Amino acid sequence: MMTQPLAWDDFRLVKAIADARSLGGAAEALAVNNSTVFRRLNTLEDQLGVRIFERARTGYLLTSAGEEMVALATRMSESIIEFERRIAGQDVRPSGELRVTTADTMFSDLIAPAFAEFHAKFPEILLDFVIDNRPLNLSRRDADVAIRAATDPPETLVGRRVGTIAWSAYASRDFLARHKLDPKQASSFLAPGIPWIGMSYPIHTMSPTRWLEDNVPAGNVVAKVSAVSAIIAGLRAGIGAGLLPCFMGAKDPSLVRVALSPKADSGLWLLTHPDLKKAARVRAFLDFFGHELARQRKLLEGEEV
Repeated sequence: MMTQPLAWDDFRLVKAIADARSLGGAAEALAVNNSTVFRRLNTLEDQLGVRIFERARTGYLLTSAGEEMVALATRMSESIIEFERRIAGQDVRPSGELRVTTADTMFSDLIAPAFAEFHAKFPEILLDFVIDNRPLNLSRRDADVAIRAATDPPETLVGRRVGTIAWSAYASRDFLARHKLDPKQASSFLAPGIPWIGMSYPIHTMSPTRWLEDNVPAGNVVAKVSAVSAIIAGLRAGIGAGLLPCFMGAKDPSLVRVALSPKADSGLWLLTHPDLKKAARVRAFLDFFGHELARQRKLLEGEEV
């Protein structure tokens, strides 16, 4: 028989253990030590008078009572996040912290150069940049705003398309000289033996990767990298030819654009959750960087300036 009511922290504890299937993983997620998780779980099970987890060799497995607690914890968490979004969306003054997620290359080439001007205009907004090439869940408030390349953004988000991201092949001047290649003669770059830099997880699903697989002989790919920022480093080092977004390649004087331009089917989007779109700090960010990115449309779309 329970001697005191359950608290939200009890549900968080159970869900953390269930997600990690271990006390150590739960302790890391909750930012406490293992002994604290062990003690709190034992206290909770004594309080309820039932086992919440079965201790197995493969980890902590939920009992039926535990499954009910996790289901309820999930609903409670979603309700709390929804409430937080609605409250955040009521801000009328452009101030406070704003979490922005974007890819590393977009941050370094498109966002960072305009940051000082944004900060001067909105000094009370603290931008927390989450640099991640994977899409984060704005519904869970992993971030408040996303700057993403996408063909069709999720229907649960709102925002605007500020342009199309064009890609082209590039190579260093030293590479061209070493292999006696003319950047205007595209077919010569697809001949056997010409080194190329390929793409691996998580950027392997982008349309330029499919172009590489369809057009560049497999034996020509001498290295694969998992980030676009690594491609440009490989190009500078002369490892091979490679594909880059034009907004990156056009800014690098050590690289030469090759007459090979795979069709890009992705646009550049500024996105947020509908509950946040009226928040002053969100509007300030979307308006400022929407204008800034639109101003660079020619660069984004491969019309070099």
